[in-house]
Amino acid sequence: MNDTLVVCEIFRSIQGESTRAGLPCVFIRLTGCNLSCTWCDSEYARTEGTPMHIEKIIDTVERYDGTLVEITGGEPLAQERTIDLIRQCISRGKTVLLETNGSYSIKDLPAECIGIIDVKCPSSGETDSFLKENIGHLRPYDELKFVIGSRADFDWACTFIKTNSLEKQGERIFSPVAGAVRPETLAAWILETNIPVRMQLQLHKIIWGDKRGV
Repeated sequence: MNDTLVVCEIFRSIQGESTRAGLPCVFIRLTGCNLSCTWCDSEYARTEGTPMHIEKIIDTVERYDGTLVEITGGEPLAQERTIDLIRQCISRGKTVLLETNGSYSIKDLPAECIGIIDVKCPSSGETDSFLKENIGHLRPYDELKFVIGSRADFDWACTFIKTNSLEKQGERIFSPVAGAVRPETLAAWILETNIPVRMQLQLHKIIWGDKRGV
């Protein structure tokens, strides 16, 4: 049985997004993505990578202190053995976050894994990519992330939440596209509409700027 995944990078940093923002975290960035978002900040992960056995990935992760692990990409669910990697991390006592673009089914995510599902807004160029069946697979502790690049994106995201009755579904996070929407502008829109979401900035970029491996 093939127990190999193509890995772009593994590093330890401060979690910059999600409800775990600010916590030390080990990131496993897998290679490959089926989408091409206009504002993608990890384009290099589409092609850069090295095949690694799952056991070698786990050994690398365990060299770092801490229990929080995020598996990201690219698009991690594009690789068949990602679920096995999640299970192995959980079996080693890790708290696992899985960040996915929402175009692959999340129904097989282990119960202990926290899903962070990125719902693509119009400015991404990938609005139609979201797999609608995933709404039915959401657990109360999963998180939905909307990256907002314009007022049109904001209004679209609000409509998506209301149309799918997601006002009380887990965490709903709105994050501005750097350079496209000012943080104070997004904050004003949220306050104006009273949409029940959590606003978030990319903490790692505030600390270290726009570079990889942080």
